Amino acid sequence: MKLVRYGNPGKEKPGLIDDKGLLRDLSAVVEDIGPKQLGDAALAKLRKLKTDKLPLVKGKPRYGSPVADVGKFIAIGLNYADHAAESGLPIPAEPVVFMKATSCIQGPNDPVMLPKNSVKSDWEVELGVVIGAQARYVSQKSALDYVAGYCVINDVSEREYQIERGGTWDKGKGCDTFGPLGPWLVTRDEVPNPQKLSMWLDLNGKRMQTGNTRTMIFNIAKIVSYVSQFMTLVPGDVITTGTPPGVGLGMKPPLYLKKGDVMTLGIEGLGEQRQEVVGFKLLS
Repeated sequence: MKLVRYGNPGKEKPGLIDDKGLLRDLSAVVEDIGPKQLGDAALAKLRKLKTDKLPLVKGKPRYGSPVADVGKFIAIGLNYADHAAESGLPIPAEPVVFMKATSCIQGPNDPVMLPKNSVKSDWEVELGVVIGAQARYVSQKSALDYVAGYCVINDVSEREYQIERGGTWDKGKGCDTFGPLGPWLVTRDEVPNPQKLSMWLDLNGKRMQTGNTRTMIFNIAKIVSYVSQFMTLVPGDVITTGTPPGVGLGMKPPLYLKKGDVMTLGIEGLGEQRQEVVGFKLLS
């Protein structure tokens, strides 16, 4: 299934994309697409629905994040060897784990806002993993059983904040609007091999990133198992799993986002995103 949340920010409704690519309303079936709807039993009930009987949503509404009430937004750094090389950093011996603020989560096509005084904001197309069941000290063999599904994420990053301002990476990763998710959550039954997905990102129509999840240093099963050794993963948690090469930081000279730029990005079978870059303003 392709599960979505659509409508104005803060007022999104649950929906799904049917086999014809049409948006269907799920409001009469579930309250939202969040932690309570991500377990295997809840998803099995949704699969049994006769989608052609669900209300058809007309027009082209905004898509929000396909997951509501995300508890933890966990990120894995330097998970592609060629990206580590372009960043001038060694290949990690263990997954690099940091956090993105949940307040940065937004819809896949919402504008990305440059932080105040930003000079090095950058792009990163990544595969997102959405947890569907509580995971604590799980094995790699069983790790994917705890995954509800997958989505596209743009791990937008302010490199000066991340690298040059001291401390951990978190301060350059959680700025407002720096976590576009979606357009939809694709349940794991429709992604039999998450290690064989092509991915790309264009800036102003020019291809910047081309990659495939098969070149990850640590695969999805390893990541879920590893993170579960350090914190309990619960339904609705999101893990973004690293980016292939082609980010602005790695270019010679480096290239960073500016007002008016447009990012388009996607992952095979998981949909596409589009964000226009806008200048800083205080969000209400």
